[in-house]
Amino acid sequence: MADRPSLPHGVTVFERGWLSSNNILIEGSAGTALIDSGYCAHAAQTLALVQCSLKDRPLDVLVNTHLHSDHCGGNAALQAAYPSLRTLIPPGHAPEVQRWDAVALSYEPTGQTCPAFQMTAALQPGTELRLGDEMWQIHAAPGHDPHSVILFEPESRVLVSADALWERGFGVVFPELEGVDAFAEVGSTIDLIESLDPAWVIPGHGPLFSGVSAAIANARARLDSFVTRPDKHIQYAVKVLLKFKLLEVQRLEHGALLAWAQATPYFGLIHTTHFPSLDFSEWIAQLIADLVRAGAATRDGVMVHNA
Repeated sequence: MADRPSLPHGVTVFERGWLSSNNILIEGSAGTALIDSGYCAHAAQTLALVQCSLKDRPLDVLVNTHLHSDHCGGNAALQAAYPSLRTLIPPGHAPEVQRWDAVALSYEPTGQTCPAFQMTAALQPGTELRLGDEMWQIHAAPGHDPHSVILFEPESRVLVSADALWERGFGVVFPELEGVDAFAEVGSTIDLIESLDPAWVIPGHGPLFSGVSAAIANARARLDSFVTRPDKHIQYAVKVLLKFKLLEVQRLEHGALLAWAQATPYFGLIHTTHFPSLDFSEWIAQLIADLVRAGAATRDGVMVHNA
């Protein structure tokens, strides 16, 4: 990996933890823009990062690659701080945002929080968008989320991949949790990224990387393992949801974590569909034990801690 990524002029990446997506700030003669705003628990930090970088300049445009809570949870705070802010979202969920349907937008089913925000317009895959001084291509990237987009700047060959490609994998394929076949779409999106031939990737989580061929090979191997063993993906997904909750609260009594899972529709759906023979409480206990064995959580008596 090269020491210094070759990014377009005016692009700054705020690498966040796994609770919040990375934020990409773009400044140029055409104005200022931010791609993705992180989770609501970190909204004050997102705003502080933007204000510190822009100083007296306003933020003109906010772009969301998709509307999972860790990518748009800071939208409301940014809109309150910058009243003239234009907010662009993928087209698939525009009606749900306009009427603010927290169920259809996945926030209530996943047990996550996203303060209501407004949209200005929908992004259009197959077109270009000026951000800063450069024109960025908008590409549909279904799989992880059916409405997700990725952004590509062809001169520098920089790709904003959101959760379609990380250096070591990709995001949970959420449609699969609801019984909708989406592994093929993940594969098609990986093929699209390969065809774009990016030199650098700014992922939704984790550091920038340039070893794109290796990342693609790793993603394909991971996808093949999920296609072969869909239950492996389901187990991975529910542990991700539990880990996300621990990232948010840091520590929670085992009974409270169980009660949260029982009240979270995705856990009930997955348990009923895929693990009906297991007692729900025992199933959650097994998932927590898996997180502890993997070093992603710790246990201290009745308390479960993020690790």
